[in-house]
Amino acid sequence: MSFLIQRLEHRRDCQAKQDERAHRVLGLSHLRGPFTKADRAILDRPIEDLVQDVHDKVLDPVDLLHTYGKVALKAHDKTNCVTEIMIPAAESWLQDGSINLKGPLAGIPVSLKDTICVGGFDTTVGFSSFVGNKESKDGAVVRLLKDAGAVPYVKTNLPITMLSFESANDVWGRTTNPYNSKYTPGGSTGGEAALLALGGRIGVGSDVAGSVRVPAHFSGIYSLRPSTGRWPKLGFRTSMPGQEGVPSVYGPMTRTLNDLTYFTRAVMSMEPWKYDYWVHPMPWRPDVEKKFAKSKKLRVGVMRTDGVVDPSPACRRALEMTETALRKAGHEIVEVTNPPSPYEALYLGAHLLNADGCQMFKSFFRYGEKNDPGAHQMDWLMRFPNPFKYLYYLWVKYVRRDDVWAGLIKNWRAKSAYENWQLVARREAYRTEWFEWWNAQGFDFLLTPPNATPAVPHEGMHDAVSSCGYTFLFNLLDYTAGIIPVTHVDKDLDKLPPSFDIKKLNGVAQGAYKLYDAEDMHGLPVGVQIVGRRLEEEKVLAIMKRVEDALGDDKFKLLEID
Repeated sequence: MSFLIQRLEHRRDCQAKQDERAHRVLGLSHLRGPFTKADRAILDRPIEDLVQDVHDKVLDPVDLLHTYGKVALKAHDKTNCVTEIMIPAAESWLQDGSINLKGPLAGIPVSLKDTICVGGFDTTVGFSSFVGNKESKDGAVVRLLKDAGAVPYVKTNLPITMLSFESANDVWGRTTNPYNSKYTPGGSTGGEAALLALGGRIGVGSDVAGSVRVPAHFSGIYSLRPSTGRWPKLGFRTSMPGQEGVPSVYGPMTRTLNDLTYFTRAVMSMEPWKYDYWVHPMPWRPDVEKKFAKSKKLRVGVMRTDGVVDPSPACRRALEMTETALRKAGHEIVEVTNPPSPYEALYLGAHLLNADGCQMFKSFFRYGEKNDPGAHQMDWLMRFPNPFKYLYYLWVKYVRRDDVWAGLIKNWRAKSAYENWQLVARREAYRTEWFEWWNAQGFDFLLTPPNATPAVPHEGMHDAVSSCGYTFLFNLLDYTAGIIPVTHVDKDLDKLPPSFDIKKLNGVAQGAYKLYDAEDMHGLPVGVQIVGRRLEEEKVLAIMKRVEDALGDDKFKLLEID
């Protein structure tokens, strides 16, 4: 009987949230219709100019809000990217002084991943059991943004569990890629990516295995994964409270690189450590930013593969385009040939992240609630009886001769505290190994693919759930990393060679390459990842600008704002 009640409650709460959203959309009919000349002027202006106009009272922040409200509604119509609609509340915040219009983000609308707590609104994280959990006060991140002058106006979709590069759940439905509705915009911050690709300005997401970077790569936008302690994260809900083996971080996502740098600088200028005990008292360092903006010759380590899943032709071509541009600009290109094993990072990250045996995220499910296909695969294997799992491991290792997949599944079960501590000790030894290796190499930054493939089709994480090494590696290391969109998949240039044989790949790579089809993916965005070391946000952003400048005429063309 309790299962039946849960199922009925699940359906009721999902329907309630979707009806609530539909009602709020209907109440915004004044924001429908084509963009006006004034809207276009706002959409095309640099963020610093908009802020100055608000400071000078030349521009009414309500007009800014309405323009980006139009953007959000159009993007939502196309991709189902928006969850909570806060535009009427934002109007009142602008009127009652809740937002500081003298701050460095004065009047700029900001979208938020659905995990971030805004007073008076639910934070469902895609779980129906979280429906109705609104808090009376803003979380710390939202307080900081309002004090900086930013205007939270919508929240955006994500996958249930947040352990996926897709964005779908029963509460809000499925978000689609702005370039091709058959594909995902990424995850877990996929709703943000879809909105920003279609004209949104700035947003905030979270990243535990690539969740702000992969959506940027899949959807053709910019993002930054800061190191822990550099960006505030208090005032949020999660599917995995207490998980610290691979700490989640929050970070900025934007439509343009200029906005990414401006937004990051503005948030750090607000002394975020006064809002969040978790943040280091570490002001923005303009001298570091200037140094790497001016350095004549940078030493670039090109990491072509993680050794687990070689990049697809499209992702390899984006990397080579960027490498060629940097070489032409006079920078030193160095092959990364012997890094500490990225496979070790994938192993440690996967086992640390799921050391509880997938119990925590499952505790929030109701009977009948659909799981993400990738998270379901992890959970299914976790529940597979150990004797049979061991037989499966033996078959994979000794019959299929696949050491990669065999190594991941051998101890795929809930860990004891003792076993978890052992994994953490291995993580710290691994971080030390990378620290010493990078010191010896003397790189200014690494250039890597963000993922083995471009965006995957819906439900694709069922096969590709383990193919996350290019981003997950740098979560485990806690390095700063950013994404720049570079090109689009070309059905002719990016075909697999006739000699390609998927059967010769390891199990992780097979899962990724099952989904790769240059013809079907034609036109999807492809990016590159710029990696610095821990707490090097100023440096990475300055280098991202150098990389984009080097690309010149080959710079990525953003989607037109219709």
